[in-house]
Amino acid sequence: MIASVRKQFPILHQEINGHPLVYLDNAATSQKPQVVIDAVKRYYEWENSNVHRGVHTLGSRATDAYEGAREKVARFINAESSEQIIFTRGTTTALNLVASSYARSVCGPGDEIVLTEMEHHSNLIPWQQAALAVGATLKYIPLQPDGSIRVEDVEAIVTERTKVVAIAYVSNVMGIVHPVKQIAEIAHRHGAVVVVDGAQSTPHMKVDVQDLDCDFYALSGHKMCAPTGIGALYGKKALLESMEPIEFGGEMINDVGLYESNWKELPWKFEGGTPIIAGAVGLGAAIDFLEEIGMDAIEQHETQLAAYAMNRMSEIEGITIYGPRERKVGLVTFNLGDVHPHDVATVLDAQGIAIRAGHHCCQPLMRWLKVSSTARASFYLYNTVEDVERLVSALIQTKEYFGDAT
Repeated sequence: MIASVRKQFPILHQEINGHPLVYLDNAATSQKPQVVIDAVKRYYEWENSNVHRGVHTLGSRATDAYEGAREKVARFINAESSEQIIFTRGTTTALNLVASSYARSVCGPGDEIVLTEMEHHSNLIPWQQAALAVGATLKYIPLQPDGSIRVEDVEAIVTERTKVVAIAYVSNVMGIVHPVKQIAEIAHRHGAVVVVDGAQSTPHMKVDVQDLDCDFYALSGHKMCAPTGIGALYGKKALLESMEPIEFGGEMINDVGLYESNWKELPWKFEGGTPIIAGAVGLGAAIDFLEEIGMDAIEQHETQLAAYAMNRMSEIEGITIYGPRERKVGLVTFNLGDVHPHDVATVLDAQGIAIRAGHHCCQPLMRWLKVSSTARASFYLYNTVEDVERLVSALIQTKEYFGDAT
């Protein structure tokens, strides 16, 4: 199956620095299959027009394609209605919308926003800013030695003053899948809402927002085979209806007067201006592509590949691997002795292997790990055992190259 999947990704069939490309930076962004590239190309060649505005044929085609993509997103994450899907530029924009609109309206001095230290900056800074604006308090669920969190610690830290619990479903550094369903139950018992950063979960596993009972869920298309610059926010309808837009302009309005205006119904009141139409079309095509393969098959493949990678990488003397041993998503974060992660990534790139090095937009977590940065290899549906072997061989050569540094 993997061979047939790989054939559908044009970018994978090239050499980098004289070596066949091994792309292991999927947690940053995934590659795009030909069907997605073709869908965006077809939109611009045959359907390009603004949506919701014109009564001409191209406008109708564009609107149908755009709203059809919204329906696909709703189905993909099992939302009750497409009205609950707000198109955004990605997870960052979606989380900022909730923090700026919802949190600032319900939080006040002494109220609490609960997070973890391993959150991506996109799920940390918006809450910092909201707390500063209204005088709320930030609280952090303690991490266990392997980076996981315990449900009993969530029970202890969430109180009647807690208004929001914001957490990543899957950590972009540790590869941990958090118990979001149990966290939501605890939060709701105390009257708080749960905001889920789904950037690293949506591409890799079946997501059911109704089963999770989360109040908001944010996702990015570019990590799940779709174009960059498109994502979505899911929210429970009553909460979305209670929120005010934070962007104002064309298309999100119902009636405009000289001194006051009012807004359209969901979802359009949050989508001011010309939306990311081609991106939405590409996201719809990506969802079709992923569903044809099957999310269960993708998760199984990644779980097996991550286990294999973890075992092989653990054989390298001097390597430190962060996070729990068992992984459901294909992500391994590590350091190779005292070799700086940027040096590791540079040597690997010379052999055609793309990984990520740095703090991964998780500086508080780096401080918790007592490092300044790490290297990260992240896998997706088109990666293979041979890719892992190339990585391991290159890491061994890197270790030998730097000698005593490891």
